[in-house]
Amino acid sequence: MKRSLCFDDVLLVPQYSDIETRSIVDLSVTGINETFAQLIPSQPHLRCPIVGSPMDTVMSPAAAVVLDEYGGFGILHRYCTIQESVELYLDSAIKSTSHVPNVMVAIGATGDYLERAEALYSVGCRNFCIDVAHGHHSHVKDALSALRDKFGSDIHIMSGNVATIEAFNDLADWGANSIRVGIGGGSMCSTRIRTGHGVPTFQSIVDCAQSDRNVLLIADGGIRNSGDIVKSLAAGADMVMLGSLLAGHTESPGDTVDKNGHACNEAYSSHTQLFKKFRGMASKEAQINWRGKVSVVEGESTMIQFKGSLGNTLTDLIEGIKSGLSYSGARTIQELQTKAKFVEVTSQGVRENSPHGVGGL
Repeated sequence: MKRSLCFDDVLLVPQYSDIETRSIVDLSVTGINETFAQLIPSQPHLRCPIVGSPMDTVMSPAAAVVLDEYGGFGILHRYCTIQESVELYLDSAIKSTSHVPNVMVAIGATGDYLERAEALYSVGCRNFCIDVAHGHHSHVKDALSALRDKFGSDIHIMSGNVATIEAFNDLADWGANSIRVGIGGGSMCSTRIRTGHGVPTFQSIVDCAQSDRNVLLIADGGIRNSGDIVKSLAAGADMVMLGSLLAGHTESPGDTVDKNGHACNEAYSSHTQLFKKFRGMASKEAQINWRGKVSVVEGESTMIQFKGSLGNTLTDLIEGIKSGLSYSGARTIQELQTKAKFVEVTSQGVRENSPHGVGGL
């Protein structure tokens, strides 16, 4: 039986560094493949390895524009009508200062996915995410084939989610340009409990990074802080997808409410604790809102504390990632992946990882 490691099981070994200031650390994502150009029409490369998850409590046009401004990109969710999906995309373009936002739109792998893609393509969208829970599936293979037959190489297709190198290679061979790696690790995901299936996300990254396919590896699930992002990148991920870390902001979809669920003006945040909804897209609540019925529940729903501006959170994450690279003496993500050294830690080491002096003896 294979031993699989999660983020808390490992640490990066500090190494000699001559980096005098974190400002010289470059987090650009470069040199992946030709279709990468479709993903980044307004600049030669992405300046930040952060992708916003296609969840209806995480990504709005406003949030996607903020991510674009910081050098990453967001994925607009698919849990709406085709016309609403088109309007979300167009709203992102209107809000963007460049009017050519780095934004992707999610579609499914069955039903109206091709019609949805055609409608989005007709208004300028060239970046699509086949958003399903189990990506190593015949439906995804068929969808990738149909999308390539329809649009050829004129679009960038992200697909997933997968947990093994076999699945990663298959999706690449079927036509994906970027692949989401991680099953069951999301903070609102109950797939592992419900189905008994999954692989720790860190282990999946390590395994899939051994692929020789020329595609982007997007680490997705279980990432709780900038340290987990650094570990993901060091293990071989090109970018990371974030959900909970990007939820609960001014730009996040949904009302800001008080503890009783009453909508509140954010200006009162200094006087009372405010919250926003955050839910998995396989949760009972999301399924009812989306399609009026529930099939298999593999997600949860909760209220999280309001966090204010998304830009402040992104700034904090980016500074943490840069600091992480500097501890390995790395100026770029590619250099980090070359130099990184991991050690496995014990359960006591996991306890030692977190601040443990808070509150006194």
